[in-house]
Amino acid sequence: MSNSISLAFLKAQIQRLNIVTGSPVEPYVRVGDKFVCQIGNYHLSGAYGGYALHRMGNDGGGISDVFRSGHVSKRELSTRISSMLAGIDAVYVEDILHEMDVFTR
Repeated sequence: MSNSISLAFLKAQIQRLNIVTGSPVEPYVRVGDKFVCQIGNYHLSGAYGGYALHRMGNDGGGISDVFRSGHVSKRELSTRISSMLAGIDAVYVEDILHEMDVFTR
């Protein structure tokens, strides 16, 4: 049994991140004969033997390194994305509890 993190798993985490944040799921879409940048999209970057989470920042294709850490191992990136998703989930649950008025009982 292997404990390695696969590219498919990283891509699935990023897919979930795009969905829960309401961000575009693809970095580019084809419009006519052009590709158009999807601002806000999270996507995987691979370089220097490592991986990074990038986010599309403008319609010219500019990106930002979400964790400002450069390219790291798949395991390290997966851990960071998992933490980000856990934070988003916690805020979501807290919002639901506030809507249910649980905190005032």
